[in-house]
Amino acid sequence: MCYKILAPRKLKGTRRDSESPSSVLLRRYSAHKAWLTVGISSATQPDQRNLLYTLVSLFRASSKTEQKRLTVLVHLAHSDLTWLRETVLRISTLFSPQILAGQLLLIHAPSDAYPPLEDMRKEAHHGEFYSRQNIDHAFLVSFAARLSEYFLLLEDNVFCAPSFITHIHWKVDTMKSDPWVLLEFSNMGFLGKLFHSKDLPLLAHFLLLFYKEKPLDRLIPHFRTLLAQKTPIICRPFLFYYRFSYISNDTQKASPIQKKNLDGPHNPPGAIFTDMKVFDVHFPWEAYTLDESFFWTHNVSAGNHLTVILNHPANLSRVQVLTGTIVDGKYTLEKGEVELGYDPEGMPQYCTSFTLLGHLLEGQMNQEIFLKSIGYNVSCVRLVVKASQVGGLIIRHIYLWEENANDTEAAQS
Repeated sequence: MCYKILAPRKLKGTRRDSESPSSVLLRRYSAHKAWLTVGISSATQPDQRNLLYTLVSLFRASSKTEQKRLTVLVHLAHSDLTWLRETVLRISTLFSPQILAGQLLLIHAPSDAYPPLEDMRKEAHHGEFYSRQNIDHAFLVSFAARLSEYFLLLEDNVFCAPSFITHIHWKVDTMKSDPWVLLEFSNMGFLGKLFHSKDLPLLAHFLLLFYKEKPLDRLIPHFRTLLAQKTPIICRPFLFYYRFSYISNDTQKASPIQKKNLDGPHNPPGAIFTDMKVFDVHFPWEAYTLDESFFWTHNVSAGNHLTVILNHPANLSRVQVLTGTIVDGKYTLEKGEVELGYDPEGMPQYCTSFTLLGHLLEGQMNQEIFLKSIGYNVSCVRLVVKASQVGGLIIRHIYLWEENANDTEAAQS
C-alpha cells in the first residue's frame, strides 16, 4: 500500500538539513519500536477540534514512562488538501515534541486508492456509506503492522481513562496462557479494540475484500471468528468513551437547551421522571444533560424506571444509555432495558404505549434505530430496571439523536 508521511515543514533538532520532514520522521520511527500503537482514522468533521481533543486526552492519560511504550498513528483520510494542510499545521503546532520523539505519526492515503466517486455516491444513496471508512482503516492497520507488538483501534472523538496503557498491559499479561485475537476495552462500535500487530496485514486484506459488505463494527467480529475466537472478550473497566462537545446556554431541571456540534446527541427538550430514590445531590435530570453530571441513586428494585418525556414527539435515529463510573465500571445497572413510548396523555403527561428498543450490556446500550416506524413520533424514552440490586447506581447519560435534526438546525441558523 502507498502512503504519504505528513509532517510540519520545519522540524527542530534534525541533524541533516537536506532531509525532508517525512524522511526524518521515518528514521525516528524506525528507532522507536513501541509496545502499543493507537490507531485513529479521521476525516473532515463539523468540529475539527474533536481529533485534537482526542490526542490531548491520549497523551494526558499517559505518564512519561507509559508514553515511551506508545505510538499514536493518525490516518488523515480526506482528499481535501486545504483541510489536510490546516489539520497537519494544528497538530504539528500542538504536538511537535511527540512527533519528534517518534510518538505521533500522521499519514495520508492517495485518493486513487478509493472506489470511483460515482460508486461512493451510489452507496451513500442506499444508506451504506461505509465503504470509504473500511478502506480508510485498511490503510491504517496495514501501516501499523510493524510499529509495535499490539494495536489499539480508537476513533477521533473519544476521551481516555487515566493510565489506560497500564490497564491494557496488565490485562494482556493475565491473558498470556489464553490465546486471543481481540480484546475489547469498550462495548461501543469498534472503539477500544486491541489486536496483535502480527494479525494486522490479514485484517487489512480482509477489510479490502469485504469493504462493501458491512460497516467496520460488524466486520471486526467476523474477522475475530475467522481467526478462531468465537466469543468476544469484554475487558472491564472500560477505558474509552465518546466525547461530545457542546456549549451550554442554561442548566434547568427540565432538560437544558444546549448548542451541540453536529456529531453529538441532540437531547431535545423534555422532563425527567423517576420512582427511584432521589437525594440532595445528583438529581434525575442530570442524566439527561450533555455535560459530565449524572444521577446517583441506590438499592433499586425491578420495575423502577427513569423516563424522559419529550416536550414534542421526535423522530429518533439513535439512543445511547451509559451507567456506572468511567474508569472502574462500578455502580452500573446490572440488568436493564430501554423502551420507546408513544401517544402521551394526562397531566402530567405519560405515554400510553411502549416498545422495547434494547437491553443494556455491561451497563450500557448504544442502539441505532433502523426501523423508521419505531423511531418516529417518540414521546418517551424509558430506562427500566429488570432485576433488583443492592448498592449504588449511577445513570451517567441518556443521549438521544434526532433524525435530520442537523438539517433543521442548519436551515434555522
